[in-house]
Amino acid sequence: MTTSTLPAPGGAWQAWWADASATARKLLANPLTAIGMAVIALLVLMALFAPWIATHDPLRQDLAAALQPPSSIHWFGTDEFGRDVFSRLVHGTRITLFIVVLVTVVVGPLGMGIGVVSGYFGGRVDLLCMRVADVFLSFPSLVLALAFVAALGPGLDHAVLAIALTAWPAIARLARAEAMTLRNADYIVAAQLQGASHLRVLCRHLAPLCLPSVLVRLTMNMASVVLTAAGLGFLGLGAQPPLPEWGAMISEGRRYMLDSWWTVAAPGAAILAVSMAFNLLGDGLNDALDPRQSSS
Repeated sequence: MTTSTLPAPGGAWQAWWADASATARKLLANPLTAIGMAVIALLVLMALFAPWIATHDPLRQDLAAALQPPSSIHWFGTDEFGRDVFSRLVHGTRITLFIVVLVTVVVGPLGMGIGVVSGYFGGRVDLLCMRVADVFLSFPSLVLALAFVAALGPGLDHAVLAIALTAWPAIARLARAEAMTLRNADYIVAAQLQGASHLRVLCRHLAPLCLPSVLVRLTMNMASVVLTAAGLGFLGLGAQPPLPEWGAMISEGRRYMLDSWWTVAAPGAAILAVSMAFNLLGDGLNDALDPRQSSS
């Protein structure tokens, strides 16, 4: 009598942990990706421990100390209201991280769901979904976000919603391309012949296979989310004063930038560093999750 071999308890978790560890080693082996991960880790730590890292109250005004240059008391100087730029920069990481995480949580499932359904079913479903996506893609993302915020009204929540509405089509088209490539694969056809429903095929077979490419795209998309959020804040349509949003900080300091350069240099450098970090991490994820890289 033959006995069937059952998977050991926790075997799936052990396999997942082994894959995650191998991916982490690949990421850390790339110096540029490691730098990007370090910057993002620093961003998260600053957001979590902002009240303890900040040296001053980010909202407290001291007109007698307005536009002071960097010193031992005010590391990055002060703005036109005497507020500490370093403290506002640190607390601004919370707003930036909030926007990035919330947009990603909305855009990822929405774009991937529409793209996988469109690529799997094809026909009229694909035509309808992709024509809607083309309408959104026909406008520059910042211009479309401005239009949505203008219709909804300025504010941080409306800015997040506007950015999410402009970011999903690129994810949907990527997921659609992956689904169209995989929908006629042997294991998909075998699952259909065994009686698997469309929902099961989509959720258990197609979506996990499309996930690596979508994760890479989402990571790279985070850089454009940071830039778009900063652009909306600069125009006064994002986070409203006195919130220490980086784009709004640049907008407030641009009138004094010739004599008080630190008012725009610090938030500008933060936007540049975080955007580059997400791009570097996206490139590293692309190399680590691409099977052609591991086989070469």
